[in-house]
Amino acid sequence: MQGTSIKHWSEDDRPREKMLLKGTDALSNAELLAIIINNGTREKSAVDVTKELLAAVGNDLHRLGRLSVKEIVKLKVKGIGEAKAVAIAAALEVGIRREAADNKKDVVLNSKDIAEFLRAKLKYMKREVFVVVFLNRANKIMHHEIISEGGITGTVADPRIILKKALEHDAVNIILCHNHPSGSIKPSRQDEELTQKIKEAARYLDIKVMDHIIVSEEGYYSFADEGML
Repeated sequence: MQGTSIKHWSEDDRPREKMLLKGTDALSNAELLAIIINNGTREKSAVDVTKELLAAVGNDLHRLGRLSVKEIVKLKVKGIGEAKAVAIAAALEVGIRREAADNKKDVVLNSKDIAEFLRAKLKYMKREVFVVVFLNRANKIMHHEIISEGGITGTVADPRIILKKALEHDAVNIILCHNHPSGSIKPSRQDEELTQKIKEAARYLDIKVMDHIIVSEEGYYSFADEGML
């Protein structure tokens, strides 16, 4: 097929040929998604179908990445059934995990070292979750875990569960983190009170709360950097 003009390929195959000839940077979001869904319908090419899908989410890949398989199907884009919705959701999740892996640090030296990793993992979540990172004396990350999941407006973390897990993992230091699906990274009064409650409880067990980080698509907020610990 070398040297064959793209126009001689079927419409569904053209994004693949374009990628081979010019690389991934040359493809639009719709063309990349068209490769994932493989084919379109009798009336529309795969690119036309994915353009319609993107239009349904305001041409926002971040928004599409937040949707579950069922929610993608509910958009009722002709040509996007459950199987293709699964493929799209899986591909977008791989992208999220790749970003998190790129930002993962083994040892935490400052808030940015852990904030970008946590932000990559949590920023697309539609519900608020509370995560704790457990570290040893050298600030090496031994474990991180979602402690609780809440609704769109908030979650509650139990200090007893956090400290029990800290002891299980022989943690000397811990970092608290939760996401704000609303986008705002400003801590609420409840966030501040919970942080102090966990900090005081941890002190009795010689465990230090190094930071509490709030993440969203807008960025992150560090209690430590802001002098709130």
